[in-house]
Amino acid sequence: MSPILCSKPISEFLTSSGTSGGERKLMPTIEEELGRRSLLYSLLMPVMNQSVPGLDEGKGMYFLFVKSEAKTPGGLMARPVLTSYYKSSYFRDRPYDPYTNYTSPNETILCPDSYQSMYSQLLCGLCQNKEVLRVGAVFASGFIRAIRFLEKHWVLLYFIEAECRRESWEGIITRLWPNTKYIDVIVTGTMSQYIPTLDYYSNGLPLVCTMYASSECYFGLNLNPLCKPSEVSYTLIPTMAYFEFLPVNRKNGFTNVSESAPLNEKEHQELVDLVDVKLGQEYELVVTTYAGLYRYRVGDILCVAGFKNKAPQFKFICRKNVALSIDSDKTDEFELQNAVKNAADHLLQFDASVTEYTSYADTSNIPGHYVLYWEIGLVVQPLFHLRFWRTAVLSWKNHSTVCTAKAEPRIIYWASGIRIVEGGTFDKLMDYASARVHQ
Repeated sequence: MSPILCSKPISEFLTSSGTSGGERKLMPTIEEELGRRSLLYSLLMPVMNQSVPGLDEGKGMYFLFVKSEAKTPGGLMARPVLTSYYKSSYFRDRPYDPYTNYTSPNETILCPDSYQSMYSQLLCGLCQNKEVLRVGAVFASGFIRAIRFLEKHWVLLYFIEAECRRESWEGIITRLWPNTKYIDVIVTGTMSQYIPTLDYYSNGLPLVCTMYASSECYFGLNLNPLCKPSEVSYTLIPTMAYFEFLPVNRKNGFTNVSESAPLNEKEHQELVDLVDVKLGQEYELVVTTYAGLYRYRVGDILCVAGFKNKAPQFKFICRKNVALSIDSDKTDEFELQNAVKNAADHLLQFDASVTEYTSYADTSNIPGHYVLYWEIGLVVQPLFHLRFWRTAVLSWKNHSTVCTAKAEPRIIYWASGIRIVEGGTFDKLMDYASARVHQ
């Protein structure tokens, strides 16, 4: 392909997941980007080893998977960024390194059948359970999916019957992999909803977020990996791309930024360089990449949380424009997440928890309302306690209204739409979606 976008030929397109903005995108990339991503990966374990020494004396059990790929009309491959990396020589032919020694052979990771891949990786991890010092996946949701897979299929596996037959699965990770020191998963943003579940399964092992990346670009790493999930911040590596920042003003929890679109003239003038960001200020991340993206709006809202020497460190706040909207009322990702978290705290007294959730804006009737679908775990009380969950949601929303006149409509929206789905619904939905992708 002609290098029309940059000085190097486009080698393939990387597909975004579409889970944040609702629309899949094709991101151009060049061959040397694989080397740049590999460099960032190579920095993770030296940083981690400063906080948790001795990691070279065992293995990591990571659940890594490839996704479907396709070809563009021009003949270039189009696939997710991690699939591209796992299938590259940088991953497949990597030299032995005790810090990146995994229980899963490459063949199990590269298996296109997600069921067989999961089963094989779990089996390999269990056979080497005494050697495992760290466990993880890319996202918290993926790791929990692996544990739930184990809950469902443990009878097909070997020596774990005594532990898996016990009434409670609390601490199952440390029971089956007793030398595990931490869980390496992303638990920032919407993934924070899985923190209580991870704590339950692991007996409170440290949850580590090591790096910050996307389909468009790899950004940086966490220099304090053992910090609390709520305190995670990332130091951007300036050789990954050219980073600029558009100041944003969030009032009462709302992100007042325009739709995802090219920067207008005013916004071009407002852009701030990496060296000029201010402590406590929130920004929308804008990148110019080696592969031809010019002042591209990633869609992440970041806050400057501090500095490492003179290098700014950024806390992820939320995705821009991931919002429910009815008329002039808007509820963004950050608000929804906090509302559900508040509700989940109220559920603890009933020995129950929200294990998964999603939502949409129902405008089929007037007035419209927001509908939340919740999957509840560990329920031992009758479902009439739904009134407590609604109270929890409303109590949080009351203090985030834009104005007094708007308070009543917002309460109407939130009060009228909680739906409880049966256990395993979200896993079935994921299986269905995966099956459609591979057809």
